[in-house]
Amino acid sequence: MLAVSTASRLLSRGARRAIVVAGQRQTAVQAIRRTSIRGIQSVAQTDRDTITRLLYSIGTKREVERHLRIFSASSHPSQPAKFAVIKVGGAVLAELDELALSLSFLYRVGLYPVVLHGAGPQLNDIMEREGVVPDYIDGIRVTDAKTLGIARRVFMEENLKLVGALEKLGTRARPITSGVFTADYLDKDKYKLVGKITKIDKRPIEAAIRAGALPILTSLAESPDGQILNVNADIAAGELAKELEPMKIVFLNDKGGMFHGVTGEKLDVINLDEEYDSLMKESWVKFGTKLKLRGFKELLDHLPRSSSVAVISASALQKELFTDSGAGTLIRRGYKLFKHNSLDSVGADRFRQVIHDRDPEVLAGFQSVTGVLNELKKTPYTIYGDEPLDVIAVVSHPEGEIPVMTKLLPSRGGVLNNVMDNVFNAIKKDHRKLFWTAQADDENRAWHFERADGSFTRAGKSLFWYGVQDVAEVERTVKDFEKNGRIDRSYLPVGPSAPPHRAGATPSGTRAYSTFARPVPGSSRGYATAATDSVAPSTEPKRLGLIGARGFTGQALTTLLSSHPHLNLTHVSSRQLAGYPLDTYTKSPVTYSNLSTQDVERMEKDGEVDAWVMALPNGVCKPFVDAVDRGAKERKSDTSVIVDLSADYRFEQGWTYGLPELYGRAPVRASKRVSNPGCYATSAQLLIAPLVNHIRPGALPTVFGLSGYSGAGTVMVTDSDGRPVSAPKVTPETLGGGVKPYSLTDHIHEREAGFHLSELLADQSNKLKIAFIPSVTPWFSGIISTVSIPLKGKLTAREVVQLFEEKYKGERLIRIQKEVPQLKDIEGKHTWTVGGFQVHSEGDRVVIVGGLDNLLKGAATQCLQNLNLALGYDELAGINVD
Repeated sequence: MLAVSTASRLLSRGARRAIVVAGQRQTAVQAIRRTSIRGIQSVAQTDRDTITRLLYSIGTKREVERHLRIFSASSHPSQPAKFAVIKVGGAVLAELDELALSLSFLYRVGLYPVVLHGAGPQLNDIMEREGVVPDYIDGIRVTDAKTLGIARRVFMEENLKLVGALEKLGTRARPITSGVFTADYLDKDKYKLVGKITKIDKRPIEAAIRAGALPILTSLAESPDGQILNVNADIAAGELAKELEPMKIVFLNDKGGMFHGVTGEKLDVINLDEEYDSLMKESWVKFGTKLKLRGFKELLDHLPRSSSVAVISASALQKELFTDSGAGTLIRRGYKLFKHNSLDSVGADRFRQVIHDRDPEVLAGFQSVTGVLNELKKTPYTIYGDEPLDVIAVVSHPEGEIPVMTKLLPSRGGVLNNVMDNVFNAIKKDHRKLFWTAQADDENRAWHFERADGSFTRAGKSLFWYGVQDVAEVERTVKDFEKNGRIDRSYLPVGPSAPPHRAGATPSGTRAYSTFARPVPGSSRGYATAATDSVAPSTEPKRLGLIGARGFTGQALTTLLSSHPHLNLTHVSSRQLAGYPLDTYTKSPVTYSNLSTQDVERMEKDGEVDAWVMALPNGVCKPFVDAVDRGAKERKSDTSVIVDLSADYRFEQGWTYGLPELYGRAPVRASKRVSNPGCYATSAQLLIAPLVNHIRPGALPTVFGLSGYSGAGTVMVTDSDGRPVSAPKVTPETLGGGVKPYSLTDHIHEREAGFHLSELLADQSNKLKIAFIPSVTPWFSGIISTVSIPLKGKLTAREVVQLFEEKYKGERLIRIQKEVPQLKDIEGKHTWTVGGFQVHSEGDRVVIVGGLDNLLKGAATQCLQNLNLALGYDELAGINVD
């Protein structure tokens, strides 16, 4: 506790400190100095530096600085409350000095948590003194008018005590006892003045932070007509977190974490995706523990995967937040790890993007992305990583030779959440010996030293290894590496390690206990606890609701679903066809209904379906998506998947763009909201993607598209029996046997294709634009697109074909042929077909033709691909490729 006692003396001198607000400059005070700013060091900066140095006593300098940097970057002046929500239990309030000191630590390093407290023990003491007997039903305090009056007084007193304790330490704090939570009665007859939060106004919170003060909240709410209502503090903290979406949600208790009910060991880290179901079946998980776990899962299911919950004591708050090992119990959703022996299994484009964005050799200009991929093919290799690719590692392992980890590329989140440790432990399970290199100025260099048995540095680069203790063996191994071209520089003769390493040393920051049945030795906190070669596809039957099913795409999709082995269409909605049977679905009788947004919200809340498909016109589906989102907030089981066939969410943050052949399968598998690409845009992107980094700078690839008239949509007419049926808006007769160009500029597919293809560019400084001219034709379905691409360097037709073959190797829904695709090659097919590769005689322009059925691979087939991935099925379930 030396750091804490020293800090206590330091913090008591805080009256002169300058105010710093979420990284913003204040007009009356000097802001914390950023590394890019030079000048006279302010009092605030001196404060921050001193506190930061004190933090080094609980963790390594790199750990502390890394966490500080990431936490500081989590907030923005427009959303200053993104760092943490801290819920303080009433028992913790009794240790007021310790709590105030811990919160002041955060304030002094420029972090602004939102603090919400309860006061249960204090309330019980006063009620006992005043002769009021507490009454509980189902664990909820029945709150009559007298109880509420006492509760309000207690909450105000405890709130002001905490604010006062913080102000004494020079930490500005603002009491916020009303105006944030709006609530309705939970059950007025049963619980009386107890509320259920319906709305949160975050403006008072953000205003406090912008003014340089910690917001200190109570768990009292108001009804719309002004009645004060009592709300459970844990529930209020959870609802607040759902609104603010912070990186951390911290529950401070007097025990310092959660504990195993049999062994008594503290639960170190719980990965809900891996362990929730098994934990809930444990005999010792009951009553309060079960409620807490269920509440944590429901909370984290509503938040980004970067968010996590920590249960910790106030005295250990700094260690929990600023060290890899932590101190309390960490709860997160988590991801499984993978390992694959081919690039296609990972997703070639996603892998290229990681190389482009993170590889230090590529960023420094010493290597190209293509060069990295070419090196990869020279030896057998395994790619290790997690599903969102927060960490990618490549291990080269020729037969009979010691493996070399040629790449270890973590994202910021991968380092913060120790996914890097999990990936490294998966590698150690497979390889008893390993060599790897890292730049001497790598910001994670300490991590490499801690995990190696030996190392030495030469000319700005370090060589690390584990599993080899004899220096002579190291020299022989390095000599063989150089001979076989497996390392790109001379490390001979071998020098001493710096710093020295002990064989079998345990990396600092490891966690001693996990709830997982067989914890990986030496692992520390991370998203996953086990690596898998691949996840077996699900065969669990699931239910689908289809909104807007009368059009040609809806008919094509329902026909496909008739052959799906596991996915059952249970609800189909069309206003005009309500009450009529669905003829195109043959697995079971289904009748059209006319679902309102209220119906959809209720169905989602009750868990009646596992997935929704929105087959509605552009600009129409948002009310239905919003209804699903509202229902999902109250759903007790896993929330539904939505696949939207319109253009409404193709540019929306938080939605996954579902073109698996280009942007990977893993994002779709991990997503609940998938936007289905447009038909023209799919073909255009598949045509351009293999050549995206060969386009002449500033030039526009031009796509001329011909589509069957089914792509123009439908209108409702009645047949001879008076039944409503769909008819094409455009017919061959109206076209007079010819073609009709339309939307000659600014077609939405033009912007869509350019927007997403830009993600594949090696140079992200300029976004890609394309020119697109569509035309309607007299045939029913099928798109033929011809692209003309100006090249920045000369290519032959053979080289272009090779680029396409490499790009789409192993893709079962892509056909590459020599001839120009014709209508017979694409109409009624699930595949996209490309051919007719020709290069201008001067080698500076390539023309290619691609085609797909706009109702299938351009819509329904691709929708089913995305549904299968998001629901855990085999990607091609229900799709007859042959």
